[in-house]
Amino acid sequence: MLGGFLHATVWAAGFARVTVPAEGGQPPLQAMVWTPCSQPPQPQTVGPFTLQGTPGCAIRGRDLPLVVISHGQGGTLLGHHDTATALADAGFVVAALNHPGDTYGDDGRAQQLGIFESRPRDVSRLVDFMTQRWSQRAVLRPGAIGVFGFSRGGYTGLALVGARPNLQAASPRICQGLTRWLVPLCWRVSASDARIQPKADPRIRAAVIVDPLNLFDAAGLAQVRVPVQLWASQQGGDGVKLADVEVIRNALPPGTEYHVAQGAGHFAYLAPCPPALAADAPKLCRDPDGFDRVAWHRQMNAAVVRFFQARLNGSPTP
Repeated sequence: MLGGFLHATVWAAGFARVTVPAEGGQPPLQAMVWTPCSQPPQPQTVGPFTLQGTPGCAIRGRDLPLVVISHGQGGTLLGHHDTATALADAGFVVAALNHPGDTYGDDGRAQQLGIFESRPRDVSRLVDFMTQRWSQRAVLRPGAIGVFGFSRGGYTGLALVGARPNLQAASPRICQGLTRWLVPLCWRVSASDARIQPKADPRIRAAVIVDPLNLFDAAGLAQVRVPVQLWASQQGGDGVKLADVEVIRNALPPGTEYHVAQGAGHFAYLAPCPPALAADAPKLCRDPDGFDRVAWHRQMNAAVVRFFQARLNGSPTP
């Protein structure tokens, strides 16, 4: 009944950029916020992408759940714009951020261990801003907060919902062969005294974890107490393997929802690429023969919407 209500209610996404101010020695955060609105969507060129929506549209609805999106290594706040739009069309407020030091054009800390502590902190700071300082915060439903994370963002989401990293267990998985010697991060992960202690955020009530980087052991993953929808790519890539995601699946609580993109590589979970981006970034945009990214994203986005509808407790109020 609830899902039927939301699927019958088609709202065109509005979107706007926001900045979380620098504070307490932490840098400012750049974010994009997608919201339900009542105006028909129009194609809007933002960076290399064409977004379907209305810039600055007045928000339709109240008592709306919030979902925060965390991108992968070197990604951007636009990397999952189609998923953000699908959620906003279904009545969610969605906030996607650039992680300082680990985003496109600003990756100076991507090979430092500290990035695995700052990433979850970035998301918590964005949640603080959206719930306490965002000019439209009155439309949000208190306590209805979810996270969507891809690759390193998947690690970030798991850390936020209580998973505890174990670098000694993770090192053999992510730093195999020549990678151990050629990738600076592996020098640090493999050190006998390497530790990271990200801070969980108890405000997050549900997590969609997509082809995550696995820095955990079974004991660390057993700390997760919120519902998780877990996604994997069959062929993997960029340090993520299907077998490593299966390890996460087997360690999470029974009932975890699990999906595998058959025939897909790791980057299939990024939004479909326009032609110019496909020419400039074939690694991110080229899929294995026979895999249809556009069709897969329609299927995936519908499942993500259904999961958050069910897990963030009720429908938005029109």
